[in-house]
Amino acid sequence: MTTVAVEQVLYQLDEAFEGEDWHSVLGNISSVRPEHWLWVPPGGQRSIRDIVGHVGSCKYMCENQAFGDATFDWDDPLVSGVDVLGDAPSAIAWVLEGHARLRRSIACLEDAQLLKPRRHHSGEMRETRWIITIMIQHDLYHAGEINHIRALACGDDA
Repeated sequence: MTTVAVEQVLYQLDEAFEGEDWHSVLGNISSVRPEHWLWVPPGGQRSIRDIVGHVGSCKYMCENQAFGDATFDWDDPLVSGVDVLGDAPSAIAWVLEGHARLRRSIACLEDAQLLKPRRHHSGEMRETRWIITIMIQHDLYHAGEINHIRALACGDDA
């Protein structure tokens, strides 16, 4: 069983989500003050809570569609996070579990399976490596978005 490539994508997935620096989703969420959780910047449309909800929803949906039984939809309470987004600690626990589910599914793969087509949440069939890459990029993108909104809220967006 060859898993060198799988180990590399797991490393990248973990760094984008929970790495120790300001590039990661959790690294940025941890710096958010409670009073900024629901704050929306002038001219903006989403709060940090909304972004964290989106990140978590995508993790649950991606894992279920690509590796599970593909029964989830966006309205599923587990996917929507409707009951857990009231505060950062609850939301963090929920998004951590979504990440753990996705990670476990990827960790079971062999390198050759990275080329296997799987269902993307859009309904398209895409290579597994493409789906994983999109999830890594997704976390990095939204980590920056969280960082920017936090900085605007604090008035230190240099």
